[in-house]
Amino acid sequence: MDFLITVVATFVVIFFAELPDKTMFASIAMGARMPPRFVWLGTSTAFGVHVLLAVAAGSAFSKLPETPVKLVTAALFLFGAVWLLRGTGEEVPEDAFDRTQQFWPAYSVGFVTVFIGEWGDLTQIMTANLAAAHGAGPTALGSFTGLISVSGLGMLLGRSIATRVPMVLFRRVAATAMLGLALWSVFEAFS
Repeated sequence: MDFLITVVATFVVIFFAELPDKTMFASIAMGARMPPRFVWLGTSTAFGVHVLLAVAAGSAFSKLPETPVKLVTAALFLFGAVWLLRGTGEEVPEDAFDRTQQFWPAYSVGFVTVFIGEWGDLTQIMTANLAAAHGAGPTALGSFTGLISVSGLGMLLGRSIATRVPMVLFRRVAATAMLGLALWSVFEAFS
């Protein structure tokens, strides 16, 4: 894939995989309690760290023999699709409208929540897989923008998203995209 296609494909896959994730709901809750722009800066910084780590791991995997890496990648995407389809909807906390106005507390809460919560997360594993298969630069850019977009969306639209759009829809879209990536990886492994 060329650079732009990889960025866009990665963005779409990561965006839809992250929508029904716990981080989306944490963003909604944190954005309701604290200034959203400060929380978003904290979550974005933490996502940046995680993307860099995932891309580094994926780049290391890209040095291994191509066919086994593509088959493992396909298996992990298939696992991700099954995991998303089996998941349940998560509820948005109802108790969250006390806002503070300080930068550091809001930034720190956003950073720590995502930094701790995203270790070994599905989107981190997907980012490593995509980096192994399609390169570090475009994968990092697509993944990072997908993750911070979901967090930003949670901050901006918060509660109205959770009450109007069923999260199962987002899970199904992400699972379909991951299934497509699994099939594509198998195709690439044997072509």
